[in-house]
Amino acid sequence: MSNKKILLVEDDPNFGTVLKDYLSLNDYDVSHAKDGLDGLIMFKNDEFDLCILDVMMPRKDGFSLAKDIRATNTDVPIIFLTAKTMKEDVLKGYEVGADDYLNKPFDSEVLLYKIKAILQRKELDVDTEDERYEFQIGNFHLNSKLRHLRYKDNEVRKLSPKENKLLKLLAIHMNDLMPRELALTKIWRDDNYFTSRSMDVYIAKLRKYLKEDENVEIINIHGEGFRLIVGQ
Repeated sequence: MSNKKILLVEDDPNFGTVLKDYLSLNDYDVSHAKDGLDGLIMFKNDEFDLCILDVMMPRKDGFSLAKDIRATNTDVPIIFLTAKTMKEDVLKGYEVGADDYLNKPFDSEVLLYKIKAILQRKELDVDTEDERYEFQIGNFHLNSKLRHLRYKDNEVRKLSPKENKLLKLLAIHMNDLMPRELALTKIWRDDNYFTSRSMDVYIAKLRKYLKEDENVEIINIHGEGFRLIVGQ
């Protein structure tokens, strides 16, 4: 089996070279870009299994690069590297689609572990999808295999992977409680402050999509989770 391909975008040439060599020694095929703009060009010209992005970079910062990557590929995992420890920056990272976060300086073995865990999780997600994939939610139809959400005969909306998994989980528990910790462990693989805030962002997105049908709403059960309510 060919080595997994990683895009490393890091503007510190010494650190970037050391990290690239370390990951290469651990059997990853690594492409190193020196700034966000070069990183975007590399991403568009090749296919990668995972991206590691520094946050503070010239020409294009990591958050902007992640948004550009997500605009063309909603699936590829993204890990942010940052010297900042501000809560707002961590949340911003998750909001633009980060899968994980590491503060500099970090233990390279921890990064290696995170990479392996994310890539294994991605493979498991493909293998263990729930067999049921079509749901009627009021006047909406969800095809979770295609990640398609359609309102009546309107144009199909393509959901992101996390939007799709979250809405599917809500649909499975339709008119019943979907426990917060269930979604966090099943979709985000971790139940902590940052993943919880990230899920709230996705709930807000789903509410925006579903507002076309006045008989459909997602309500918050304080301290417990959410309910996808579908009226008559």
